[in-house]
Amino acid sequence: MQALDALLNRVSVPRLLEPAPTVAQREVLFAAAMRAPDHGQLRPWRFLTVEGAAREQMGTLLAEAARLQDPKTPQAMIDKAQNGPLRAPLVVVVIARLQEHFKVPKSEQRLAAACAAHAILLAAYAQGIGAVWRTGGTVLFAPRRSRPGLESRRRSDRLPVPGRSAKPATHRAERRPDSLCQRLACSLKRATGKV
Repeated sequence: MQALDALLNRVSVPRLLEPAPTVAQREVLFAAAMRAPDHGQLRPWRFLTVEGAAREQMGTLLAEAARLQDPKTPQAMIDKAQNGPLRAPLVVVVIARLQEHFKVPKSEQRLAAACAAHAILLAAYAQGIGAVWRTGGTVLFAPRRSRPGLESRRRSDRLPVPGRSAKPATHRAERRPDSLCQRLACSLKRATGKV
């Protein structure tokens, strides 16, 4: 598959079935993630794979986080958090491992981790694996001490979840790139009134 094909055609696949990606496929996913932009070569990301019964444990942590975040959270939302990890055979938690650095701010390190997550999604698509990026308040809020493999300096807020698509992926309505881009010269003209 050509790189541009993955960039231009990748779609999120929210309903995923067994089997989970093979060991060889996972190696490709993580190798792609390692190619994310990385100013300072800090590799400010770590990956935690969650599958099998561990998904239920993860769901318990997310449900606990929902309760802690807002004690008035409706039971339906808590149940949704509890069952969320079961919607895919594999959950990849992308952890931003933030470090003090004289040249690379933590905000940039978070962006690098997000790029690693995006690379996992692109590599999944390129291998014919369905995947979707899931996140939310409970992921950000879940107490770090209760999450396996995490330390206080780490933040997990990206969950690429790969698996076999339950139904054919649908492309969303295309939006022309020029509707989202502006030329600086045009912006300056409007601001100053000069050509």
